Amino acid sequence: MHMKLFNTFCFLFLVPISIVFSQDRITGKSFATRSEVIATHAMAATSHPLATQTVLDILKQGGNAIDAAIAANAMLGLMEPTGNGIGGDLFAIVWDAKTQKLYGLNASGRSPEKLTLEYFKKNNHTKIPSHGALPVSVPGCVDGWYELHGKFGKLGMKKILQPTINYAREGFPVTELVAYYMQLSAKFLSKYPGFKTTYMPKGDAPKKGEIFKNPFLANTLEKIANEGRDAFYKGDIAKTIAKYVKENGGFLSYDDLKNHTSEWVEPVSTNYRGYDVWELPPNGQGIAALQMLNILEKYDLKSMGFGTTEYLHILTEAKKLAYEDRAKFYADPDFNTIPVDRLISKNYADQRRKLIDKNKAAKTYDAGNLNDGDTIYLTVADEEGNMVSLIQSNYRGMGSGMTPTELGFILQDRGELFSLKEGHFNTYEPKKRPFHTIIPAFVTKDGKPFMSFGLMGGGMQPQGHVQIIVNMIDFGMNLQEAGDAPRINHMGSSQPTGEEMTNGGTLHIESGISYETIRGLLSKGHKVSYALGPYGGYQAIMIKDGVYYGASESRKDGQAAGY
Repeated sequence: MHMKLFNTFCFLFLVPISIVFSQDRITGKSFATRSEVIATHAMAATSHPLATQTVLDILKQGGNAIDAAIAANAMLGLMEPTGNGIGGDLFAIVWDAKTQKLYGLNASGRSPEKLTLEYFKKNNHTKIPSHGALPVSVPGCVDGWYELHGKFGKLGMKKILQPTINYAREGFPVTELVAYYMQLSAKFLSKYPGFKTTYMPKGDAPKKGEIFKNPFLANTLEKIANEGRDAFYKGDIAKTIAKYVKENGGFLSYDDLKNHTSEWVEPVSTNYRGYDVWELPPNGQGIAALQMLNILEKYDLKSMGFGTTEYLHILTEAKKLAYEDRAKFYADPDFNTIPVDRLISKNYADQRRKLIDKNKAAKTYDAGNLNDGDTIYLTVADEEGNMVSLIQSNYRGMGSGMTPTELGFILQDRGELFSLKEGHFNTYEPKKRPFHTIIPAFVTKDGKPFMSFGLMGGGMQPQGHVQIIVNMIDFGMNLQEAGDAPRINHMGSSQPTGEEMTNGGTLHIESGISYETIRGLLSKGHKVSYALGPYGGYQAIMIKDGVYYGASESRKDGQAAGY
């Protein structure tokens, strides 16, 4: 069978016959699920309604956006363990109203000091396992909380963490999407010691609406609230983690935890049609969004139109180009000289753009030649004008499966993202931070805050950031519409772990993209597929004329609310 006809057949077989939109709206786009939330004093957008309400409670008690963001993150670690928790890492961008400046925090942890590349070679590993003790790196979340709080916080940590402690003891009803992912995760994580005791106390993972309690996490958070960050990194919690990991064949030690530090970094930006879009530099993948925007800027996307073949083709090819650089250069800057300024420069984008064929999808691109390698997202804004863009994750949903004895959380498996190929920027080394997928974003206009936003979901994140920006700036969508609009997710680019793109990858299309567009993409040589789910989860806050606008999309259980 001819390949184009085969691709068409596969796509039509996978796509439901009818594409369902939300009810017709009197105002706005037909695909919007609701209007933006609008308020003057404060705004919160998180992936869980009870976390959003916690934000508003903290703000009304006299806390600021930073306090409230920490409280929300703690709450999400309890209520959405399928995406985050204190066993994972954290990144944040903060707009400080007092100094009128953006601050970036990299609270990602490092690999174990006593685990070497030689170990993986001797044991015939071609890649780092996805679960178990070997991919576990130091959890940076708690230290990230205390760095944020020490620099910007107002309320005491006891008040900030108390709502989560209360819910952990009293219980809460599990939401629909979280229940789905907990039941899915339990099928393959229940074999790891401690998982069942913590997450399956009644013998099964909780179902939608079932009351779930986590008294172990309540005890852990209470100790952290009373004794500070050292309770986690130098006290009994650290000793319990180290003992558990060692007993299960891992290398993360007490000294690894004791020596952990976060890093304040300068956010980096590019200007896209008059708006400054900000991301954090590597070891995260945020600058991929900036590279894509630089490539797209010279195209008249507005005249192409949203959801058209021409636009989605150019968007996909820009993604491929940026992700080849991501695979080669994005890594821990303590171990490499990362040419960030060059990668996000307009001149470099001009060079890369020349490689795009408007009529044909590329099967492969080389990275640039430079001479100089599931998640939760939340955002909070307060009455003083402070805004926080915060993202936190375990990686692979609930993480490694390693659930330290009676602590109430799972350790992350970020170490899986190291490469085992020698000479790579992201090759595994002891005490090194792995390539990271989680990225917060921020937009300023004329030096003032315009939007704090993020879109969770692994390699989807830079693609999602770009689609949100283009939806708003080029296609004139509002904050809610920009997130609800159907998205694409191109998969199969070269990876920082060493895998290379050879066949152009697969372009996953969300329902709502027309068949005319799909046929056009197939005719250009794209391999197109329908996929349910891998399009991320978006939260955002925009400020305009002193008024806050909030958005939380329908793909998650979340809520935007303000007062």
